[in-house]
Amino acid sequence: MMPDPAPASWCNIHRDRIARNLDLALGLVPAGRRFCAVLKADAYGHGIDQVVPLMRDRGVTCIGITSNSEARAVRGAGFDGTLIRLRSATPAEIEEALRDRIEEQVAAPEAARHLAALRRAGRLGTGVHLALDASGMARDGLDIATGAGRDACRQILDLLGDGVRGICSHFPSNAPDQLRGSAALFRDQAAWALEAGTLDRRKVLVHAGSSLTLAAVTAVETDMYRCGAILYGILRPDLGFRPTMDLEARVVSLQSYPAGASVGYDRAARLDRPSQLACISIGYENGYRRGASDESKVTIRGRQVPVLGKVSMNALVADVTDLPGVGVGDPVVLFGGTGPGAITQEMAEHQFGTIMADLYSDWGQRNARFYR
Repeated sequence: MMPDPAPASWCNIHRDRIARNLDLALGLVPAGRRFCAVLKADAYGHGIDQVVPLMRDRGVTCIGITSNSEARAVRGAGFDGTLIRLRSATPAEIEEALRDRIEEQVAAPEAARHLAALRRAGRLGTGVHLALDASGMARDGLDIATGAGRDACRQILDLLGDGVRGICSHFPSNAPDQLRGSAALFRDQAAWALEAGTLDRRKVLVHAGSSLTLAAVTAVETDMYRCGAILYGILRPDLGFRPTMDLEARVVSLQSYPAGASVGYDRAARLDRPSQLACISIGYENGYRRGASDESKVTIRGRQVPVLGKVSMNALVADVTDLPGVGVGDPVVLFGGTGPGAITQEMAEHQFGTIMADLYSDWGQRNARFYR
């Protein structure tokens, strides 16, 4: 579809806050360690083409992605540094992305054989990263705690040799005790892999740091921090990190209804008094989840008002009986804002039963985006 010149709902993206969050994050990176800016999911819904220039301006030399389309967008935005894929890829994905010079992740001998064949043919000009599970996510890292796992790891190392430029993992928990245990296990397993592959430690990046690791109280030894969430203000407001996206819509209708009237599908809500209700131009198509909790609120004219009934595909209803002066066309803040009426991260995560990374990625890719 063509872009809507008067969108019903939209995201305000604060580029200045992204830049400030990046500055703060870089300030937390210990001397001698590297930083990888994670721009998965179209930069968590913020728009890769708008975020990459901020990374370039501040000297970021490594970006993490998952899909080929993200890699193409990063390169299209003028980034010429290191590009790392943060998951395993299919052979078709790998070959289609060769021109984008992605450092691929490998955790299986079959994938290593394919990558080795590409290297022999002169088609793969980048290094690869051996992904270890290290009692972690059980997602796509190789578990070398078993004999079979160590045998598979030796096969990978034999096939790729000095093409292994990195050894990586991802920690499932940043609770201090669990983080210390995961970090120690990964350190030991990475050391085993380095020795098994007769790799030069000085030429191999051993990395497992994330936003949570960077901001954690527990220090973790890692050559590089791969950070996404912290760039978008999802973590550590106490350190000055600020949310980088607002979600807004408009009042499109105002109607009065008597006490006892039902609201929304399945008559999920009933009015206990005569009420004025505002219909707002956003729904679950736009990422305002249908399962939003009964305590959901939105902000109109600086005041929070309750959402009533079930969210429709393209509309929701708010009770504005106690808010005089509301008019058709008034902006409605569904996330963000300032002052006592702000819809905060804590509120949003409670309302929708999920984390901000999920919400940002959804909202930013379902609504028009305006850059501030």
